[in-house]
Amino acid sequence: MRDNPARANAVLLVLLVLALIVGYWLLPIRGQVLILTDPAWQLQNAWPQAWIEPPAGRPGDQVTLYVRDNTPWAHIKLVVDGVAVPHDTAYPAGQGPWAWRWQVALPPTTPGTTERLSKAVFYHDCHTGCIERMQITMGAFAASPASVPTPVPIPTKLGAVFANPQRDWHGRAAWTVELTYANTPDDVDFSIDGLAQRVYHASRRGLRVLVRMAYDRQQALPPLNDEVALARYLDYSARLARDDRLREVYAYIIGSGFNSLDENVQSPERPTTPEWYARVFNGYGLAAERTDNVVQRMRAEQPGVRVLVGPVTPWISDQTGAIRDPHDVPWLNYFNTLVAALDAAVEVHSHAGRPLTAPDGFALQAPGRPVVATEPSREPMSDLQREEWNAAQAGFRVYQDWLDSINRYASTQGRPAYIISTNTWTSDTPTAPAQNYPAGWLTNALEAINREPQIQALCWFLDWPPEARWNTFSLSQPVGRMHEAASEFDQLLQR
Repeated sequence: MRDNPARANAVLLVLLVLALIVGYWLLPIRGQVLILTDPAWQLQNAWPQAWIEPPAGRPGDQVTLYVRDNTPWAHIKLVVDGVAVPHDTAYPAGQGPWAWRWQVALPPTTPGTTERLSKAVFYHDCHTGCIERMQITMGAFAASPASVPTPVPIPTKLGAVFANPQRDWHGRAAWTVELTYANTPDDVDFSIDGLAQRVYHASRRGLRVLVRMAYDRQQALPPLNDEVALARYLDYSARLARDDRLREVYAYIIGSGFNSLDENVQSPERPTTPEWYARVFNGYGLAAERTDNVVQRMRAEQPGVRVLVGPVTPWISDQTGAIRDPHDVPWLNYFNTLVAALDAAVEVHSHAGRPLTAPDGFALQAPGRPVVATEPSREPMSDLQREEWNAAQAGFRVYQDWLDSINRYASTQGRPAYIISTNTWTSDTPTAPAQNYPAGWLTNALEAINREPQIQALCWFLDWPPEARWNTFSLSQPVGRMHEAASEFDQLLQR
């Protein structure tokens, strides 16, 4: 007796559906899978929904994008290719379901590509950190040769502060250091929205982004013992960690140069001490059940976030520390005391069964001092140890003194370090790189750092200057000897 074909097909269909269900549960994915046989069901029940009018536009056309959802989201935002699009506030949202609309341009096609697609992302609750709700891909296909897959960028330790968005990185996964201020939400360039846009474009170019979080201009951290300012800073740190637009950030740097009076301008009588820094960072001096510190607030929002200790400025005597470094000079005493306090806080939390309060690494400053070296371009390879500083390093190799303190304590030993600021300017001999840069210096600095497995990045300060006064340091708008540094930087990316 022959099998009934219809019955056999039904059995096969059941087995296929069961296989799909089992396979789905085995996949490491989040969310829902809907198997729809009736398109009308999707229009009535699948949320959120999006559509464009007119539905068939040409590349470059202005169209209206609608999003409809079954939740009345507040503080919404639509971001297209990293740029926020103004919301049409005149359009009534309605009630159950609610709808919003924006005027957007379909992306233009470009020669040599098969398509030009834009990604629009719908976010809500952006007042406390944008939460992604929906992604919409829009665009058009062009009759042109097949596209070639983009090669995976090759890692390099080389990078720059404020990377030029137009720079050719020659297929290298380099580093960029960005900046945001917690206390100036209306600062367009350094607000969270401005930061999100820069992070989007940097990550699309294969860069790894380090974000320095300062309290305010010329105030690296909240003033000493100012609990109101600290609460504002902690809220901002949590908002950064929560914001889905910043998921590509590699790590956050907490403050910079806070041992100097230049970064304590709002409270020169109450500068950031090593103990106050550690209290802000991971709760030093507090009871173990307290969680009002940067590390715990950020990790409560995003467990995988990386949080780095900010860099101390070398060769200044503005502050010192109670736990002396073997070289016994103010900047190293300050740093040694800071690392000891961080380590002590980790131990307290660990004994109380509260893990993950140690820093994920350290950001460092390592300026060079080629004018006093026998061979200026070889200064990064040379020890410049001053007798009056008890043989502490006086040049680029100050990074070795920083590493000595990091590796002195149990919870920080071996943690990665990132040089987020280097050039040939020093605070006690303030000659700009445009005047004193020796050809070959950056090449030798990178060679030295490539020999240091604990150091992950070497970032020149700076690439794209936010103000004209920084042109004497700039790789992208060079003057004087910075032309040589800019050419060298580009050549190093191609090796």
